[in-house]
Amino acid sequence: MKKEYLFQIELKVRDYECDLQGVVNNSNYQHYMEHTRHEYLETLGANFGKMHEQGVDAFVSRVDIRFKHSLRSGDHYLSCLNVKKEGPRLIFFQDIYRKSDGILAATGRVESVVVENGKLTRGEYFDQLLETNNII
Repeated sequence: MKKEYLFQIELKVRDYECDLQGVVNNSNYQHYMEHTRHEYLETLGANFGKMHEQGVDAFVSRVDIRFKHSLRSGDHYLSCLNVKKEGPRLIFFQDIYRKSDGILAATGRVESVVVENGKLTRGEYFDQLLETNNII
């Protein structure tokens, strides 16, 4: 890995995540990235269940994933992220590396927005979350 990241988590590819070619099915990379975002946000004190109970919901509004090298069953990988606030959106820059050799398997940009009580916000929830945790 050549970048610095705000957060990373090590995970392992499970057999059922692979397709007939023996590599991770492309849809699973999005699952890996989503799990990483949720784990990261929990370290900041954001819990999606509690947020929803308060009328606050974060939604993915756009995903762009570039596939570089395939992961295979049993591979350990590092799922890493950085974050940036752009207007009402929270942008996650995410990379997945095969742990054994540091090869970049996938890179992604995921945009999220917040809806409060059914209305799109200007991202104040994200502002407060990032300020409280000294990220911006």
